[in-house]
This record gives sequence, structure tokens and C-alpha cells, in this order.
Amino acid sequence: QVQLVESGGGLVQAGGGLRLSCVASGRTFRQVHMGWFRQAPGKEREFVAAISGTGGATSYADSVKGRFTISRDNAKNTVYLQMNSLKPEDTAVYYCAANLLSIWTMTAYKYWGQGAQVTVSS
Repeated sequence: QVQLVESGGGLVQAGGGLRLSCVASGRTFRQVHMGWFRQAPGKEREFVAAISGTGGATSYADSVKGRFTISRDNAKNTVYLQMNSLKPEDTAVYYCAANLLSIWTMTAYKYWGQGAQVTVSS
């Protein structure tokens, strides 16, 4: 079992930035691959970014490449999502998720946080 708690959401103007944090517990953190997903109103949940347990591999959705950065601090059991140059279309509930297999296997994200609302005003 992996427990996840997110923080850092909020309201920001277009062009601004926010950093989301997600603290994990329950497993040796470096063995847990982590991802961020988001769900906008009326839309399906979508992949945003992922990072391997060691931090050596990352993956991003095309829509956020060059604007968002995923990172982790294994000493603090925490994964971050730094979001810059935010757009109104980035408005969504953002979820962190844990994966014990591979960052590339979307169906393996079985542990989820409670979600953090990010609202970008135009």
C-alpha cells in the first residue's frame, strides 16, 4: 500500500506558476515510480508527467512539455510538479499517483492522492 497526500494547488493568473507537492508513505519511496494526472470538468483524466523511482527517467504529455517539470526528493518521500507559463486550459484537479512497475505502464498507477485543484484565470 502507498498513501499519497498532495498540496500546493490554488488560483493563479495565466502566465503564472505553481508547484504541487505529493508526500508518499507506506513503501520505500525510491522503489515507487510516481506520476501526475489531471482531470478537467467534463473530461477524462489524463496523464501529465511521470518520474522513475531513482529520478533517472521522466515522461511528459506533449501539452505540458517545456512548461512543467516533475522532480522528486527521495529523502523527503516527496514528488513535485513545477508548473510554469500556466494557461486557462491547465485548469483541473491534479492527482499524484504511484506505480510499482514502470512509469510507462499507465494501468499500473494503482495508488492515488486526494487531488489538488488548480485554477488558471485568463
